[in-house]
Amino acid sequence: MQYSVDVILLTYKPKEQVLDLIKALEAQTYPIHKLIIMNTERQYVEQLFYGTGFLEQYKNIEVHHLLAEEFDHGRTRAKAVRYSKADIFVCMTQDAMPVDSMLICKLIEALTAADNIAAAYARQLPLPDCRAIEKYTRSFNYPETSLVKSLDDIEQLGIKTFFCSNVCAAYNREIYENMGGFVKKAIFNEDMIYAGHVIQAGYKIAYAAQAQVHHSHNYTCMQQFRRNFDLGVSQANHPEVFESVSSKSEGIALVKSTMKHLSTIGKKRLIPYLVVSSGFKWIGYQLGKNYENLPQGIVKWCSSNKTYWQNDEI
Repeated sequence: MQYSVDVILLTYKPKEQVLDLIKALEAQTYPIHKLIIMNTERQYVEQLFYGTGFLEQYKNIEVHHLLAEEFDHGRTRAKAVRYSKADIFVCMTQDAMPVDSMLICKLIEALTAADNIAAAYARQLPLPDCRAIEKYTRSFNYPETSLVKSLDDIEQLGIKTFFCSNVCAAYNREIYENMGGFVKKAIFNEDMIYAGHVIQAGYKIAYAAQAQVHHSHNYTCMQQFRRNFDLGVSQANHPEVFESVSSKSEGIALVKSTMKHLSTIGKKRLIPYLVVSSGFKWIGYQLGKNYENLPQGIVKWCSSNKTYWQNDEI
């Protein structure tokens, strides 16, 4: 069966890499009906496209603009989905790059392997400049073997049962609509919140290891702190998903496994940095989980998403 597929791409101050990403998406073996670009701050994307002829060459590109203060991880994606009528939509971020022309095909295969799969997310491979610790984190979170996760896996997988990433993920449109879609206000983690809701409703989430994108970051300790603060806030705001599972054991397992890996590859010298950066993550996460007990000024300082605290619209 041939499904109609749209891709939703979020951009903010896009660089020339986005042009390469668009070319890679347009060259996929599985045809994309519409490429919906949700762009924050109009002038940057207009400068990017100016003189390229992209919008004339690729007639299926649709660009929608919003102001920085209007952006929300949940609401912006939910709005983008309303521009799509496709059977399946794929969410992507501007810093993900398909490894090959089979990305969409492999996502669709994983998503449609059974009737009750709500979403399928891609494997993220590290970029060439990725540091050793982050490179191992990629392999820990995105292994070589595909997996389909359900409510039955919570005892074994814990919070990873709900793991899903909108860096690159495909969604069953019918299930999405039946479940009410992405939360309309989310500081972060809208993908896992949705995954948690659908799994609790009896659906499944697929990890498609053969659908691959290059994506990684070399975050500083403070960037890790702020990212994990927002993670903690998102979990505190959605106890219906996260109260029954703990992130602590998964975090400890990652640190221990990374230490062992660094020792194995002869890079024990990186272990002190791993301990320090993990401490920044843990402190940020704990503060985020308890953000309601903190002064508003401290909350804004800790968060990487400043506009979230200024926008009360749901």
